[in-house]
Amino acid sequence: MKFILAILFFPAIIFGQKNSSTNLAKYMQAQVDVNHFSGTVLVTKNGSVLLKKAYGFADCEWNIKNTIDTKFQLASVTKQFTAAAILLLVERGKLSLNDHLSKFFPDYPKADSVTIHMLLSHSSGLALGFKEIALSTISVDSAYSEIKKIPYEFSPGTKSAYSNIGYYLLGKIIEKVSGEKYAVFLSENIFEKVGMKNTGVSNTDSIISKKAQIYCRTENGFVHNPYINWEVNRGHDGIYSTVEDLALWDQALYGTSILSEDMKKRMFTSYNDQDWGYGFAINPFYNHGHQLIAHDGGFFGTMTSLNRFTDDQLFVTVLSNNESPSYIIAYGLSAIAFQKEVEIPYKHVQTKADTSLYDNYAGKYGEIEIVKIDGKLYFNSPEKELLPESKTKFFRADNPDRTIEFIQDKSGEYNSIILTKGGVKEVIMKNHP
Repeated sequence: MKFILAILFFPAIIFGQKNSSTNLAKYMQAQVDVNHFSGTVLVTKNGSVLLKKAYGFADCEWNIKNTIDTKFQLASVTKQFTAAAILLLVERGKLSLNDHLSKFFPDYPKADSVTIHMLLSHSSGLALGFKEIALSTISVDSAYSEIKKIPYEFSPGTKSAYSNIGYYLLGKIIEKVSGEKYAVFLSENIFEKVGMKNTGVSNTDSIISKKAQIYCRTENGFVHNPYINWEVNRGHDGIYSTVEDLALWDQALYGTSILSEDMKKRMFTSYNDQDWGYGFAINPFYNHGHQLIAHDGGFFGTMTSLNRFTDDQLFVTVLSNNESPSYIIAYGLSAIAFQKEVEIPYKHVQTKADTSLYDNYAGKYGEIEIVKIDGKLYFNSPEKELLPESKTKFFRADNPDRTIEFIQDKSGEYNSIILTKGGVKEVIMKNHP
């Protein structure tokens, strides 16, 4: 009990550690004790397992615990498999990356202006998504008719913005070109060949053994996720898997058993200023200075993260069924694996503020603005209040794992902050005119 209390109330920092496995385990146990993480985690390096463990419950009502072979919805981690299936069809000469959407769906608005490449690289101009449709009992055909009515965000090919609709359409293109159902094509051409025996595509009817229930977080505790129409919500979402199956997929992407070197090069190329390749983010900002191919996912209780640090042969995946921020947890875990300084989660307790210093704290630090309004501090906007836990350290009311510590220099001025997210620290200097 004393050990747990120390974790809960006093921040511990992991420095340049030699025993990564021990420290990864400590970090995750704190995520469970403090932030109520539920899910599974796998961290491997050079083929060796550093951490593989399940936490929390697959079914809270029956107290059934998650296990390593528990299956989780992947949310947008699905997109990389959709992209791989498209590239397989390209390689087989069934379609071209330059083909227009009109070749497959001539009735879709602006279909003559949208290419397969644009759909894959999030440069089509199609809107983000269709959440209300995915939560309805609408038929597949009716859903398509309604999705067609959603206006474009910008002219195709002029810039980039993340689009679930683009990958939904890619899923339908796979069916049209292959003549097989999306689930069947992926199973026969990817999952079975990789050995992913615990991976498949959800539907609204099938009972899937060892598949976790999904829970959303509310102010009053956890609740069941709403009904999701899996006949419609696919291409961009819909696949379920396990951490061990995803590790098999990671290893397959180092070889050519699924995709040729040419197709992998296309998949792993960044095509725009948002770092989008095909189904992956390529070297995104959270890469710790290492080559990273990654994707996260989230939809009503499901939170997932898959990270491939390819030069280091480091693989980190986190799957959650209770809306735990898997992408932030993966960020912390990968930092520990890279021997970085990481603060493990602890319970943040608000203390009395020294408001006389607030004028010194306010200002812009890189892209972050600390705003003072009516004697309180805010992070970028009035919706994100900063609460003091010491004279100089604050945590965000909306997300306690995000902290700001104001650093006083030798001249007595506060010209920098330490921003911490997922336990990973970043020093940011104050902007001066």
